[in-house]
Amino acid sequence: MDTHRRPPVLDMTPEGEFREPTPPPAGGTADRLLQRLGGAAMLVAVAGAGLLLAGLAILAIGILVPVVIVAGTIGAASIWWRARRARATGAPPPESVRFVVIRR
Repeated sequence: MDTHRRPPVLDMTPEGEFREPTPPPAGGTADRLLQRLGGAAMLVAVAGAGLLLAGLAILAIGILVPVVIVAGTIGAASIWWRARRARATGAPPPESVRFVVIRR
């Protein structure tokens, strides 16, 4: 008995009739080569899109870092100025510098 032989596939409809066997896909070596080439091209395209998104994220961080530094500097200068004015008027700094959160 040949153990390497595949068993036959019986393809039946729900009504119990046998279906006609489907013909093998048309095409030769060129089709298989183009199929593999297309799959590799899609893989390269997906990897390139991922690298593009990573580059855009790095660019966004590079643009936002100076904005954060400038905003932090302005905030620190504002607090320093209010503390300086409070010392000049004689009020102790912890009571004069208050952070107010406005919720709507």
